[in-house]
Amino acid sequence: MASTLDAYAGLTRRRYIALALLSAGLLVSLLLDLSAGPAGLGIADILGGLVDPESLDIRHRVILWQVRLPDALIAVVVGAALGLAGVETQTILDNPLASPFTLGVSSAAVLGASVAIVLSPAMPLIPQTATLPALALVFALGAGAVILAVVRFGGAARETVVLFGIALVFLCNALTSALHYVADADALQQIVFWTIGNLTRAGWWEVAIVTACLLVIAPFSLRHVWWMTMLRGGEAYARSAGLDVARLRVRVVLRTSVLAAFAVCFVGSIGFVGLVGPHIARLLLGEDHRALVPGAAICGALMLSAASFLSKSVLPGAIVPVGILTAVIGVPVFLTLLAVQGRMR
Repeated sequence: MASTLDAYAGLTRRRYIALALLSAGLLVSLLLDLSAGPAGLGIADILGGLVDPESLDIRHRVILWQVRLPDALIAVVVGAALGLAGVETQTILDNPLASPFTLGVSSAAVLGASVAIVLSPAMPLIPQTATLPALALVFALGAGAVILAVVRFGGAARETVVLFGIALVFLCNALTSALHYVADADALQQIVFWTIGNLTRAGWWEVAIVTACLLVIAPFSLRHVWWMTMLRGGEAYARSAGLDVARLRVRVVLRTSVLAAFAVCFVGSIGFVGLVGPHIARLLLGEDHRALVPGAAICGALMLSAASFLSKSVLPGAIVPVGILTAVIGVPVFLTLLAVQGRMR
């Protein structure tokens, strides 16, 4: 008995150490992201400017506080939202290939953005400059609502959710392609640029909105960590232990849809973060959702923050859209994870 308790204590300690190291890596990545660029701001200048903004001259102060800090923070909160949504989606659907975009939320956001760019509709009480993120959010939330209705009234079977999500992805992609067909060259270029993901268009309002969404949703995810861990043993086991799997699936689909919608509406469709981040966390922390949920959020934030830093460093004087880097980096990382997990079995 004592040896079992000691082993469990050791496992818990290793998980805390892993979470601490991931958090430290995220902090380092954030500082590197803030220092990237041609303005000549080093790490010491960044730290001094964060503690005492008056220590910087006006030009560097504007660059740090109005340009770099919102870009760096939106990468952190969007990555955390996608990582959290990804780990819950994979668990509730019992599918390691699932991600927040499996439900069609990202494709719906792209469709909404395409409608805003091509048709430029007037929306009551919404400024013209905010039409694009507003429509992307509305369409993404609409896709989440449709999936939620399927889960709620269609028996909540995971196969049904996955298949309907795939159908929704194809439908949204087809409608987006139709808009491509009628769009002019300038509009088509804007759609492509938005689709591949870009963090540079975000400001403090966008950071505040996504952060608020993450802070509202995260406590509900943490509240259900025992149930989600139980579900990893299989639906039959969870039901035999008294868990209402259908009701839990409705709740998880609701919050993951909201997280994914708010994550992509401002920065575009950024792939692989919600897929790879949870797998990295699972490899380091195991299946216990008490550690896995915060770990997946931190891994998602770290992955997107590192991609944001690389996007400003790969080509001097240019910013590579971050969605390209997450895909280029995410594919080999994902294949490596699959190989490692295969050897561990």
